[in-house]
Amino acid sequence: MKIAFLGLGHMGLPMARNLQAAGHDVAGFDVMPAAREAAAAGGVPLAASGTDAATDADVVITMFPAGKHVIEAYEGGLLAAARPNTLFIESSTIAVDEAQAAHALAIAAGHRNIDAPVSGGVVGAENATLAFMVGASDEDFAAALPLLEAMGKRIVHCGGPGLGQAAKVCNNMILAVSQIVVGEAFVLGERLGLSHDALYDVAANASGQCWALTTNCPVPGPVPTSPANRDYQPGFAGALMAKDLGLALQAIDQTSTDARMGRLAQEIYAAFAAGSGGGRDFSGIITDIRDGQV
Repeated sequence: MKIAFLGLGHMGLPMARNLQAAGHDVAGFDVMPAAREAAAAGGVPLAASGTDAATDADVVITMFPAGKHVIEAYEGGLLAAARPNTLFIESSTIAVDEAQAAHALAIAAGHRNIDAPVSGGVVGAENATLAFMVGASDEDFAAALPLLEAMGKRIVHCGGPGLGQAAKVCNNMILAVSQIVVGEAFVLGERLGLSHDALYDVAANASGQCWALTTNCPVPGPVPTSPANRDYQPGFAGALMAKDLGLALQAIDQTSTDARMGRLAQEIYAAFAAGSGGGRDFSGIITDIRDGQV
């Protein structure tokens, strides 16, 4: 297929390269010069603009920082530039209502659209092991599936338009709360005289087992591949977690859901991102816990 891949940042560029490796004809674009330079160095052909990339594409994939960028691109000529019935795959993490608005815009312009946010971070993007949470009709999901399988390992059809984003915000709310409490447990263990290895050996093989512990362990040592062993280099940055929790909070408010842990996690990560943690892995929240800053 001819694919326009728009948004060639830390996630988008390796995703585009994996599509190339699967035999697709990819043309990319990013508004940031540094991203375009990295894409050119990485062998991804560049179009002069996003609309130019979309003109002859069978599929347009967007990987943007926020929902407003998606809506602006759709309304700013991207939909008009594409051929009728082009499949638009929206893989940014945006609000549920923004995903539904983007879907409506695409349908009104004579195209197809799915939301397919991802989980798995930069490592998952590089290794083509991302998880995709997809909101789409059955027909559009089937059309997109071979492309998603070229970039990911687990693809879940979550329901209709917007429900991929719904699954993403719920998942990341769980993750944020888990990462905070794992950090709290290690700090408590330290102050009780418990070694990191001992606590890890118990919790990783008992009812406290979770991804935030066994993959993203917030202390150096027990999990050699965790960000804690490289000074909390992301990974998944604290600023991105704060952004995703902001989307979760928006959904909580819109649905009048009693989600006190989700609200508290949003407050904690907003403060972490505003301080030293914006560019650090979100597991670095343990340092704020130690310092009493949460």
